[in-house]
Amino acid sequence: MIDVQRLKVFREVARQGSFNRAAAVLRLTPSAVSQQISALERSLGASVVCRSTRGIEVTEAGRVLVDAADVIAAELDCAEREIARLASVGPRLTVATFASGGQRLLPGALTRFSALHPEVSLTVLESEPADSLLQVRSGAADLALTYHFDGPPPITPDDRSGLTWTPLLDDPMWVVLPAGHRLAGRDEVALAELAGERFVQGCLSASDMLDHYAALAGFEVEVACRGTDYVFAQALVRVGVGVSLVPHTALIADAAGLAMVPLEPPRPSRRIGVAIARRRSKDPVTRALLDALSQEVGVPSRISG
Repeated sequence: MIDVQRLKVFREVARQGSFNRAAAVLRLTPSAVSQQISALERSLGASVVCRSTRGIEVTEAGRVLVDAADVIAAELDCAEREIARLASVGPRLTVATFASGGQRLLPGALTRFSALHPEVSLTVLESEPADSLLQVRSGAADLALTYHFDGPPPITPDDRSGLTWTPLLDDPMWVVLPAGHRLAGRDEVALAELAGERFVQGCLSASDMLDHYAALAGFEVEVACRGTDYVFAQALVRVGVGVSLVPHTALIADAAGLAMVPLEPPRPSRRIGVAIARRRSKDPVTRALLDALSQEVGVPSRISG
């Protein structure tokens, strides 16, 4: 059986890439760290690090163990939080969400949820997608409303993340134009028709996706602003800085001075879904919020792993 303390020491060694640095973090001597790793390797019958004068390198067996150590550490953290929750005045639920999801999808879902579970104390964390997955994995959040762009989801059934992924909806990109733009009256716009325009970006993680679709349409993107907020991007479009591609759920309600037009297929899309730790997938409170989110967008709430 793997000793949990030795596993904790090895996880820090792998993270720091050095016995000395790991020892400093763990408040142990380098010799004690080395002894713990040697004992771990004896119990496993395999080397988890390669030692050299330049430091250490994690072996293939060690990488497998690091993945397991991350999941175990998250499970232990979650257990501590759950015990603290049980000892507190009532149940708690922490939700991580991206900004436009928190503005458009989460309020309705939380209204449904709170009507059925008024005893639950809710905490909401605004987080970028990659950060929200880490928060769920570590136990800092119970559920993440998040997204990815075209391609496979960030969680697959055979990965070692300890998370499940439930798709909610496809969120196609629209083009947002100044109201007087030559394409403002169209029912749809082909991306190729935006060649020569200057683009205002509202999400840095969408840059590669935009470059890819623009290349398919035969042009290179000229960027007027690299921003991180779709509301800000649309404000800049309104005053003529450029045009922007914005997911449908992130279009602002005040369209004065703007024209919002769907893109013709093939068009990029944001795929919105929910990440839950497998350890929480049967928890009735967590499932209730997933059900509320699914009802908000009109899809079944089956959890995929």
